[in-house]
Amino acid sequence: ERRLAPDDERATRDLGAGFPGVLERAQAGDREAFALLWRSAHPGLLRYLFVLCGGDAAEDVASETWVKVLRGLAAFTGDERAFRGWLATVARHTAIDRGRRLGRHPERPDGLAPREPLTATAEPSDPAELAVKAEATRAALRLVATLPPTVAEMVVLRVIIGLDVAQVARLVGRRRGPVRVAVHRGLRSLADGLADRPDGTV
Repeated sequence: ERRLAPDDERATRDLGAGFPGVLERAQAGDREAFALLWRSAHPGLLRYLFVLCGGDAAEDVASETWVKVLRGLAAFTGDERAFRGWLATVARHTAIDRGRRLGRHPERPDGLAPREPLTATAEPSDPAELAVKAEATRAALRLVATLPPTVAEMVVLRVIIGLDVAQVARLVGRRRGPVRVAVHRGLRSLADGLADRPDGTV
């Protein structure tokens, strides 16, 4: 199974109406169905973890997260958005636990540059186009990381993972109003930052 990088052009690939059937088969032990769940959510998960705990830890935390998801999948109930919320919750707890084990704070979005093995291997396409998209994504992640850590996390959960405001609020332990305001201000700050960039990198 190839690994999808944070700079893969597809942050999310919703299964849509097919999700309930895929989930049911995965819960029954169908490996191909679980692989579909993985492929649809893993790129966005890696991007979230890059902002949450840094590039050096993202891949390891993602691996631990999927092991826990596999173990608890049979008990999960809900739609595709709920699944992404559950996945993000498991990932967040895994990152915090890892940070405690290593004596670090996983909330610090440092080390965002992906390691060399984490290169995008998407469907065959123009290599130049893939390179431009990969660099743009890395630049975008670095830009998000300039936000305060809690705001950066909420922006990624809302925009990249695709959770709604209520899900983000539950996950980060805040009320919906402040989350909505924080995400709006974070996105406005990013937009202002982009306006100041003459090179158009992002």
